[in-house]
Amino acid sequence: MAEMNLIGALNNAIRLEMRRNPSTVVMGEDIAKLGGVFRVTTGLLDEFGPERVIDTPLSEGGIIGTAIGLALYGVRPIVEIQFSDFIYPGYDQIVNELAKYRYRSGGQYSCPLVIRTPSGGGIKGGHYHSQSPESYFIHTPGLKVVMPSDPYDAKGLFLSSVRDADPVIFFEPKRIYRAAKGDVPEEDYTIPLGEAKVRRAGDQVTLLTYGAMVVESLEAAEQANQQGIEVEVVDLRTLLPLDIEAVLSSVKKTGRAVIVHEAPKTCGFGAELSALIMEKAFPYLEAPVTRVTGFDTPFPYALEHDYLPSPARILKGIDYVMHY
Repeated sequence: MAEMNLIGALNNAIRLEMRRNPSTVVMGEDIAKLGGVFRVTTGLLDEFGPERVIDTPLSEGGIIGTAIGLALYGVRPIVEIQFSDFIYPGYDQIVNELAKYRYRSGGQYSCPLVIRTPSGGGIKGGHYHSQSPESYFIHTPGLKVVMPSDPYDAKGLFLSSVRDADPVIFFEPKRIYRAAKGDVPEEDYTIPLGEAKVRRAGDQVTLLTYGAMVVESLEAAEQANQQGIEVEVVDLRTLLPLDIEAVLSSVKKTGRAVIVHEAPKTCGFGAELSALIMEKAFPYLEAPVTRVTGFDTPFPYALEHDYLPSPARILKGIDYVMHY
């Protein structure tokens, strides 16, 4: 074991996979000599050389289009999009090409690659460097969507993603890149995609969350505990495919659900979770499903921490469902 932050765990995972599989390449803007804007790919150029660690032009559509072609020829690309806000120029390539290969070929072949990208706010990035676009891709059949919340999960989920037979969008909550630390095995291990994790057990309220909001939710749960309210915190980890059984198991036990994410509320992933709970667990509910989210505005610079769900805002959601 070694103590790593999220950046170190991801760097270790990429390095292990490139050693294991010679067909793996890493590509993106400033990822080679610089090591990426957040330094996740630091040192890879020195070990693997410029044919496998590739600095690309500033063209997200070109980067993703090239990676699709490589993947179809048997290469395993790991693509970095510098900020998730910059993924939109490559959106057509992802949604209309990458996600469709298994379907259009009648299951004969897929297009396995990982697009990893820093997501969310919390670093004073303003409205062009703080967005949370996960729902756009959760809405797209053919993709898998992952967002870890700690270094151990980041490494295990990433290694599963890069070895998966289908394309994966791997969102990295940049707010906790360096803040989240923990013991991480230096050897190879994987965490299956599609399995949620109970971060804190409780029997009165379920908090459903993912990414950086797991940290805020755990703090809110601790504050609720001081008021005598036992909160269960479920970290979804993989958003598509969703571990619906874990969600329903927790909600049926507690009878109350609060969903926490930092993306805007309207058509955010919380809306889908709410609908699933209403369809499949309605008789168990003691209160309406409640969402604590970002607001339906562009991400603000000066009011960043008012926009992001805080333990105080989450606690209000807990109090609402408890006293409904």
